[in-house]
Amino acid sequence: MSDPSGASVQETYAPKSICFGCGPANSEGLRIRSFRGENGLEMRFEPLPEHQAFPGMINGGIIGALMDCHGNWTAAVALMDAAGDDEPPCTVTATYSIKLRRPTPFGPELFVTGEVVELSEGRAEVKMALIADGKVCATGEGLFVAVKEGHPAYHRWN
Repeated sequence: MSDPSGASVQETYAPKSICFGCGPANSEGLRIRSFRGENGLEMRFEPLPEHQAFPGMINGGIIGALMDCHGNWTAAVALMDAAGDDEPPCTVTATYSIKLRRPTPFGPELFVTGEVVELSEGRAEVKMALIADGKVCATGEGLFVAVKEGHPAYHRWN
């Protein structure tokens, strides 16, 4: 994993984003920080007490937000790299699903991976995994698409 003390892809390409999951400018959000890894993007996340569903376990909605935003950025960076561009296209989630395989404990740092499984013009299918204490707690997959001028999200990263 790249040096997490450096700028994340979110901080590099969308520093003004207010997205709840990944927006660096949203002080009340999760503010995930994704970095290039061996097979896509990787991130680490330290849950706060308010991210619990009940004592000792992380809320499924928080898990979904982590995986959705991380998957979206995995797609955006892959599309940028494939096109040889300097900036990623603005991408949005078309579909995503997660499977909660076991309760995700509160306390340990969470590790999330995102890997593109299929890339085509303006779209990427991504698989994700969330790991805590060396155990896969959730897996997911999603289709993320680049939007064009006129779409409400087109300028959201500027």
